[in-house]
Amino acid sequence: MTTPAVKLRGITWNHTRGYLPMVATAQRFSEVHPQMEIRWEKRSLQEFGDFPINRLAEEFDLLVIDHPFVGYAAAHRTLLPLDEYLPQSFLADQARHSVGKSHESYSYDGHAWALAIDAATPVSSCRPDLLDRDGTALPETWEELTELARRGAVALPAIPIDSLMNFYMLCLALGDDLFTNAHQVVARDLGVQALSMLRELLSFCPAECFQLNPIATYEAMTSSDSIAYCPFAYGYSNYSRPGYARHLIQFGDLVRHGDKGKLCSTLGGTGLAISARCRNKKEAVDYARFVAEGECQRTLYFESGGQPGHRLAWEDAEVNQASLGFFERTHPASDRAYMRPRYDGYLDFQDKAGPAVQHYLQYGGNPAAVIEQLDRLYRDSQQEAIQQ
Repeated sequence: MTTPAVKLRGITWNHTRGYLPMVATAQRFSEVHPQMEIRWEKRSLQEFGDFPINRLAEEFDLLVIDHPFVGYAAAHRTLLPLDEYLPQSFLADQARHSVGKSHESYSYDGHAWALAIDAATPVSSCRPDLLDRDGTALPETWEELTELARRGAVALPAIPIDSLMNFYMLCLALGDDLFTNAHQVVARDLGVQALSMLRELLSFCPAECFQLNPIATYEAMTSSDSIAYCPFAYGYSNYSRPGYARHLIQFGDLVRHGDKGKLCSTLGGTGLAISARCRNKKEAVDYARFVAEGECQRTLYFESGGQPGHRLAWEDAEVNQASLGFFERTHPASDRAYMRPRYDGYLDFQDKAGPAVQHYLQYGGNPAAVIEQLDRLYRDSQQEAIQQ
C-alpha cells in the first residue's frame, strides 16, 4: 500500500450532524482519489463557535465555519477566496439552489469564503405523542405559545448565544430592522419590548433552559416526557430520523406574532472553507466541491447524518420521508431567515452581547440599560476592528 501523496486535515463540530458527514465524504473521496488522505477532527459546539478562526486556519486545511466569520476572513485573508478557484457555473448553481440566504451568507467583500454545505435556522419542534396524549394542539400564535408555556409543556435553549438570536427574532417580529446604522442595534423602545416578551415566556419554562443549547434541548425532549414543545431552536433533522433517539421529534414552522406573520428567526448552518495556508489548494477545492454538489448533498451527506445546504436535498422526497418531513416542514422558515452582520468585529460583539441578554432574561433588571449596553458593545466592536 502506497502512502497518500496529499494529506488534508479538517476541523468541524462534535455532533452527528457536524462530524459524520465530513468523515463519510472524506472516506468516499479518498476511495476515488487514492492519492489523498483527509482526516477530520472535532470540537465541542461551544469551542467551535468561540475558537479564533485565524488560529484554526494555521492548523487545519479544511474548516467548517459559521457565516459571521467571513468578515474577519475577508479583512485578514485567513481563508481561500473560493471564487478564484471554482468555476462560475458551479457557484451560480450553488446560489440558485441556496436554502434561504445560506449561499449569500458566505460571500463578502466580493469573494466567496465558504460553500454552504449545511443549512439551519431556529424552527419549532414537538413531541406529537405528548401533544396527542394531552389533547393539545400546536400553537399558532405567540399568545397560544405563552399559554402552552404556562401549562409547563414548553422549553427552549437560552444559553447566551441562543438568547441573543431569539432577541433578534423578536425585534424583527415587532417591526424594526437590526443594525441599520453604525450606532444602534435596534430602537430602544422596541428592544425593551422584545426583551420583556422573551423574559415573560422564559419565566414559564424550566430554569434549566438557561443551561441548554439546541442539542441539549433535543436530547431532553427525546429522552424524557417532560417537554412537549420547543417554539424556536436551531433545527436538527437527526432527531426526526427513526432510530436516532428514543422518541422522534417533529419539526415545523414558527408561530405568528401580530400582523407581521410568522416569526423570522436568525440564519445558522455552516460552510466549508479552506485555509489560505493550505499547501494542496487544488485538491482541497476539489473535495469541497464534491461535498457541496447537490447529488452528494441529497445522498451520502444526508445519509451519513448531515443536514444539507443544497435545495435539491431539501426538496427530495426520499430525504423528507426519512426525516418526518423535516426539510419541507421547515423550508419556509429557512427561506425567510435573517442574516446576521458579518463585519470584521461582529463576533466580538456577539460574544459579549449574548451574556448581557441572557442575564436580563434570567435575573431581570432594567431592559433599557441592556439595550444601551448592546449599543455600546456594537460601537466598540466596530472601532476595535478599525484599530486592528
